[in-house]
Amino acid sequence: MATHASTAPSETRASAYSWYVLIVLFLVYALNFIDRQIITILADDIQKDLGLSHADIGFLYGTAFGVFYALFGIPLGRLADNWHRVRLLTAGLALWSAMTALSGLARNGLQLTAARIGVGVGEATASPAAYSLLSDWFPKRQRATALAIYSAGIYFGGGFSLFLGGKIVEWWNAAYPGGGPFGLVGWQAAFMAVGLPGIVLAVIVFTLREPQRGQSEGLIAPPHPAPFKAFFEDLLTIVPPFTLIGAARNGVNALIGNLAVLLLVILAVGALIWAGEPKPQWIAVGIGVYAVYSWAAALRHRDRPTFALIVGTPAFLFVVLAYGLNAFMAYAVSAVAPIYGIRTFGATPAEIGLYVGGPAILAGFLGVTLGGMAADRLRQRFASGRIAVILFGAVAPIPPVAIAFTTGDKSIYYAMLPIAQFLASSALGSAAAATQDLVLPRMRGTATAAFFIGTTLLGLAMGPYLAGRIADLHGGNLSTGILWLIATVPLAVIAGIAAYRLVPKAEASREERARQSGEPL
Repeated sequence: MATHASTAPSETRASAYSWYVLIVLFLVYALNFIDRQIITILADDIQKDLGLSHADIGFLYGTAFGVFYALFGIPLGRLADNWHRVRLLTAGLALWSAMTALSGLARNGLQLTAARIGVGVGEATASPAAYSLLSDWFPKRQRATALAIYSAGIYFGGGFSLFLGGKIVEWWNAAYPGGGPFGLVGWQAAFMAVGLPGIVLAVIVFTLREPQRGQSEGLIAPPHPAPFKAFFEDLLTIVPPFTLIGAARNGVNALIGNLAVLLLVILAVGALIWAGEPKPQWIAVGIGVYAVYSWAAALRHRDRPTFALIVGTPAFLFVVLAYGLNAFMAYAVSAVAPIYGIRTFGATPAEIGLYVGGPAILAGFLGVTLGGMAADRLRQRFASGRIAVILFGAVAPIPPVAIAFTTGDKSIYYAMLPIAQFLASSALGSAAAATQDLVLPRMRGTATAAFFIGTTLLGLAMGPYLAGRIADLHGGNLSTGILWLIATVPLAVIAGIAAYRLVPKAEASREERARQSGEPL
């Protein structure tokens, strides 16, 4: 286990190079979300060509991507803690860009599912590496602002994906009404057009400097002696059925506990399928739940300090839950909004890209950036200041969402979506910074991966699917699918209040609790 050399923090303000790194990582995250989000503007054409339902699109957009993003995010987060973060991010960017381009060759739902899984695995490298890099390039007092600006790539990429995807589909289908080269139609060409530029950006990422781990806080961690050994050990703890081997290595009791959880998951998934729920969705979710449990149980045996400060800290878990439920609504709205506008108001994909995607860029950027700045200022005033912003982001977007999906006026629909985006996005920077503050520098990549479990297994894997599934059960009514999900907001508020009460003590006792768990500080 790494020891830390205590030194004075390297700088009180971020350097010019730190801001350059932030700009590059912002572009990476924007492309991350272009590749992730573009399927929403293409959904209408994909449904018609491949014969898919709303729930199928929710599965492709959310679950197929999200479960494997979360599953591989954990060992890749561990690798980000132990290995060269710039190289890891370069490899991941190249992988997910290639898989996005390959999505354009899909001829059926199964092939598109496989490509989306590949995108998820590649994108799982991005935030663990980027969060850890930014936490070392920026001092603590500027960290929420830096992470908020980085996170604004979500909204720039998500909004631009609608505009770009809509324009490509419109142009391609007009130029090649019977299918273009190799028989490709507009939605397939769009996947290729946004995937290939990522290879160029990967070359730029490769040139970034790797900072000393922990330099911003004066806690320099030495290089890990065997980073890939630790990575493959993590794979054994989270990729079924190898998880059984990992559990057996920790003793009979650990194996029995693992088998018990596996049995419970199988029974729960079986019950849902017996009740008529689609197999792919719940098998994927079941794999994700079981894999995360297996990883957490193994982490407790292998690295007790990291377990104690992440899984064993209720404050950390409530922050993840509170923001995960925020993401649950946000991902559902972003998945449904384009096709809802097309089918309800007769808009074209290009129009949706302009009037939904364009304002979403500005609204999301302003919301996450101003929210991060507000979180930093509130944190200086009181210990739970960042959690207050998370609570705001959970409640404030609900009125404009409800109006958008009940109005019969297209102009009001277009006006309400960016307002909801602005309000919801305010919470992301504060939630990310709150989780980083609760762990030691060497644990940041793992903490980031754990944080994104909430926004993937809970938010991305469940929100879009349930919105689509409820819509299918109500005759394809997408408005009903969104409005039913508002019932989860009280749960987000309860989790946020719990985090508000618990975070100050947990942050103040971070080093002491790590030391009690065996961390040699």
